[in-house]
Amino acid sequence: MLRLRTHFGRERAVRYLDLLAVALKPKGYRFVRLYRPEEFPVSLPLLWVYAAGPDSHVGIVVSARAVAGGLWAYHEAQRGRFGYLSPCGDVKAAADQTDSLLKHKMYPGNAW
Repeated sequence: MLRLRTHFGRERAVRYLDLLAVALKPKGYRFVRLYRPEEFPVSLPLLWVYAAGPDSHVGIVVSARAVAGGLWAYHEAQRGRFGYLSPCGDVKAAADQTDSLLKHKMYPGNAW
């Protein structure tokens, strides 16, 4: 049932991913929105959030998926439902969690 809600709730997922992009922009991250059907014909809308360095890029791909209770949540897409980040209703918490994950990837020896 959750897969069907996620599949048919594409517009809602795109709205949530747009809100996350807006919340992360002041932190200096860049984005590639992988949910324009004419450009990226994938069933699950994805948002690639990354930091560009002089030698490489560090990033994660985020999805918005339907979860139990009629709610939606942000997930690290590579980990599927096991990559839970935050409920979509709390975009600040999702932005903070995404920021923390990216900082950990950029500076693995530091505790954030």
